[in-house]
Amino acid sequence: MTSSRPSHGQLSHDRFCAEIVAQTRLLTDQLAGADLAATVPTCPEWSVRQLAEHVGRAHRWAEAMVRTRAAEALPEDEVPDRAPADDAPATLRGWLDEGAGRLARTLREAGPDAACWSWAWQQDAGFWARRMTHETVIHRADAALAAKGGYDVAPEIAADAIDEWLRIVRFVQDIDARDSAQELKAGGRTLHLHATDTAPGAAAEWLIELRDEGVVWRRDHARADVALRGPLTAVLLAFYRRTPLDGAEVEVLGDRSLLEFWLERASFG
Repeated sequence: MTSSRPSHGQLSHDRFCAEIVAQTRLLTDQLAGADLAATVPTCPEWSVRQLAEHVGRAHRWAEAMVRTRAAEALPEDEVPDRAPADDAPATLRGWLDEGAGRLARTLREAGPDAACWSWAWQQDAGFWARRMTHETVIHRADAALAAKGGYDVAPEIAADAIDEWLRIVRFVQDIDARDSAQELKAGGRTLHLHATDTAPGAAAEWLIELRDEGVVWRRDHARADVALRGPLTAVLLAFYRRTPLDGAEVEVLGDRSLLEFWLERASFG
């Protein structure tokens, strides 16, 4: 079963399925000639190999969840097909590509509305299609930064990744009273994200309000207490704390401490 309608994001279920495969292939391109033992600067607890294994295991875990229509989280040790012991990058690349392809096929066959467990606000395959797309997009950035390679993301993918991240922040605020995201209930202070390299139709601007009941946002051009401006890929990476705010590609206008406050407290993931 396939679907071209939106899958709980701005993009279709089919597009998310295709992106899982495409983004994984781009990630594996970063492994060619890479030192698999090197530390990933944006995830210093991982080596490049461990980062790749994390992505491949996440794909297989989500695939098993959707394929079995799991009613609760599957223990990770019940998910088969561990990463190969062979340290050859080509072997690891093949393993990653195979897992991404398997996940995309299972998601397409299920369709976005197939019920299954998730940790979040939706309990269906559509959630996993979107989540695994952006999981791969961001970890591809980690791999590129480790390998000192190039990185860019299609505007519609980058914009949806920001939308999803904001939804995750609000979800955490709603369910976990102990998480640091609760401190982002900050009396209505505002942040503005502004992509400077997209067409007006992309609507790649966000007004984020830190209301006392929780974070709310909309795609809009509006004044805020602080603005983060730059090319959309650069804004995405800074907003996900993958690149510093003082990098050459982005600029911060207004109350920089408010943006830093956000980044410190929206620190999960």
